[in-house]
Amino acid sequence: MRTVAFTTVDVFTSTRFEGNPLAVITDARGLSDTDMQNIAAEFGYSEVTFVLPPEDPANTAHVRIFTPTMEVPFAGHPNVGTAYVLGKQSQVFGRPVGDQLRFEEKAGLVEVKLQREADEVLSASIRAPKPLSIGNAISEQTVARCIAIKPQEIRVAKHQPVVASVGLSFVVAELADLAALSRARPNLAYFQDAAGPTAEGNHDFSLFVYVRSPEKPWAIRARMFAPLDNVTEDPATGSASAALGAYLVSLEPETDMDVSLTIEQGVEMGRRSIIGIDVVKKGGIVSDVTISGACAPVMRGEVAY
Repeated sequence: MRTVAFTTVDVFTSTRFEGNPLAVITDARGLSDTDMQNIAAEFGYSEVTFVLPPEDPANTAHVRIFTPTMEVPFAGHPNVGTAYVLGKQSQVFGRPVGDQLRFEEKAGLVEVKLQREADEVLSASIRAPKPLSIGNAISEQTVARCIAIKPQEIRVAKHQPVVASVGLSFVVAELADLAALSRARPNLAYFQDAAGPTAEGNHDFSLFVYVRSPEKPWAIRARMFAPLDNVTEDPATGSASAALGAYLVSLEPETDMDVSLTIEQGVEMGRRSIIGIDVVKKGGIVSDVTISGACAPVMRGEVAY
């Protein structure tokens, strides 16, 4: 029997046992794809990352991200948490760790910047690896059925529920108020119906619902449901937050904007998370999206395989 070391952190929080837990396998050499998937399922977190030597020595590492059921090309909190864990090490695969990291991932190259104070890593910021893309519109009735609310509790004045992505796709939908957000409960059968028989993977219908107020339009409260991926609810979803932030900024009439959003998530789960999103729009096109957050270390140990 062999073992690999792991570290867990709570991401998008500086308070232990809040935020979104992540397990990082800091040296995944020797693990097969099946091993990685089994380890991710055993942890039961929304994602687990596996760190491998980079294919290009100019980069820091090759990072693979697994949910309990599948590998995904990109995700926010796994990148922030992995960067935090590696940033606390003196070396990664024999090379010193600086404040600028580059991760090779299925979605592309992910650039990471660490913020330190007195040699302590405080937070990490990552750039989304893909430009904003918008997919199909989803009916209010479909979204409402999936989370057991009324169709009229979905706001469509700004946009209809729609698929958005900056590396990983989510259905984003605005709800009328915090009461509707609080009542939302995922129904697996309706999620399966929404994904349809031609769905290519378990992530084909993950739903990110949010509330914003006219007084503070860039301070957003959100929840994310992905029961098809064995994630009934996620306490913090950086990739969905980035997609939403990019999409909302793209809808604004100004052609040039620099917007900072704060997305609060996980409150209803007792795991409050704070996700920072910075969006740059130039010439009417969203050109850059950054995801930022703090982390809190929790556990270290070994996994047998």
